[in-house]
Amino acid sequence: MPPDLLDSLLADIRTCRFCLETPRGKPLPHAPRPVLHVGPKARILIAGQAPGTKVHASGKSFTDASGDRLRSWLGVDAETFYDSNRIAVAAMGFCFPGQDAKGGDLPPRRECASLWHDRLFAARAPFDLVVAVGASAQAYHLKRLGLERFAGGGLTERVERWREIWQARQGPRLLPLPHPSWRNTGWLKRHPWFEEELVPVLRAEVARLLG
Repeated sequence: MPPDLLDSLLADIRTCRFCLETPRGKPLPHAPRPVLHVGPKARILIAGQAPGTKVHASGKSFTDASGDRLRSWLGVDAETFYDSNRIAVAAMGFCFPGQDAKGGDLPPRRECASLWHDRLFAARAPFDLVVAVGASAQAYHLKRLGLERFAGGGLTERVERWREIWQARQGPRLLPLPHPSWRNTGWLKRHPWFEEELVPVLRAEVARLLG
């Protein structure tokens, strides 16, 4: 798709009000603010879950402590991360979905994937690397890339199988990551192989693709 048509699609996404005006289930509990950063030249896609409260306020993906940890895993600075022609960021839910009764973030809204995701990823050349952060992103992108056989089980099982997933195709390739939230600090301590083995491969591939 020519860049001007990609720009048109991104403009449509950023003005989307479907989950507020004609939702599937309960409407979004606040005004929509879709957040994504996708340029036509980016070779790396960060596919997350959904914006949190800080991202909803800033309008920029991963403007929180989770983003600091994610950028550390990637081995990039903020300037590189927010250059949409170097790294694209498109979560499974583009808007902050709200919080549950305990104050935790709700799952990504279902409307985004069905309305926008297939169109978005058909609108530009395939990414060389998909960094799938969290269960929802992994389920969608494993299926999209023909890797459904790795979609079963829980998040830990998928991340443990990262080498199989990495070697299953030549490109585009996918690396499954846990969410970089502070809530997963215990998970990281229980699974030291993640930062010892997976993260160096991730950093090396990111560095190679960024040139």
